[in-house]
Amino acid sequence: MGDVLAGIHATWEFDSDSVLIRFERGIRTPKLFQALRERRVPHEALASVTLTPGRRGTVVLHAVPRPGADPLMEAAAGQLKATCDPYRLVLPAERETLAEYYADELRAALTTTGPPGEPEPADRYLVAPPPAPLHFKAYDGKASFDGSKVSFRWFWTGASSAKWKAGDQRFGVPELCGVEWRSPEVFDGYLRLLRRGDQEQPAQADHDPAAVVFGLGYGPVHESLPFAAAVLAAVRTSGPAPALDAGPVPVPVMASARRDPADIAERIRHLGELHEAGLVTDDEFSAKKAELLAEL
Repeated sequence: MGDVLAGIHATWEFDSDSVLIRFERGIRTPKLFQALRERRVPHEALASVTLTPGRRGTVVLHAVPRPGADPLMEAAAGQLKATCDPYRLVLPAERETLAEYYADELRAALTTTGPPGEPEPADRYLVAPPPAPLHFKAYDGKASFDGSKVSFRWFWTGASSAKWKAGDQRFGVPELCGVEWRSPEVFDGYLRLLRRGDQEQPAQADHDPAAVVFGLGYGPVHESLPFAAAVLAAVRTSGPAPALDAGPVPVPVMASARRDPADIAERIRHLGELHEAGLVTDDEFSAKKAELLAEL
């Protein structure tokens, strides 16, 4: 192979052992595709290939990944819309014959990468996750991931009292056993970190210090899903956290670390908006502002 098949919003480059998917950056290209930029998918990461009629005079070449082969699709857990599926290549109907040729070539390649029949789940991620550092704004806080730890910094305007009492959070990757992502395109979307051990986590994400909640305009798919995938991939390749001698593992709290001045300024701005709206008294505004400035 080694040929290129250009479709709508993406181009597939066929190599001897993989497919390189390059996404366009046009104004009509889904934002998730623009965020991903490109992805190399080894043949062993694929389960099957289909070619089906699309809408409005198009055909769709669809490479279906094996379960557990791609952290992005594992984090998405079937919640992505078809138009945002990075494994779908939409082509004009007049290119159907060419698309069928490449589909056959891919199917032939898949028969040489594994035994016939239903593909087994991958025992490791075969498609690279989005690289760290990553961050995004949720409704109740800012989430950051530097490759080794996840940090949540709460917003005064959105965080629940339970989160304020717990304080800003930091979780080392070895302390985690998974990630739960619920699309921001549903009413109660959130990103929750699943912790190792027997710790019980609140059922409601807005009360869980290990979760951030989405909302209108917060935690969009193209930001929060790559974030979840990167954390999930890091968790899978990491060992468990060292066991403590006694007692339960406490929830990590960033109580003494110096804060990012930009975050402090943003929190003060949110506080000022509440004050101007009459939702915070003069005394409450002065006290909270002094508390935030003291964290610098």
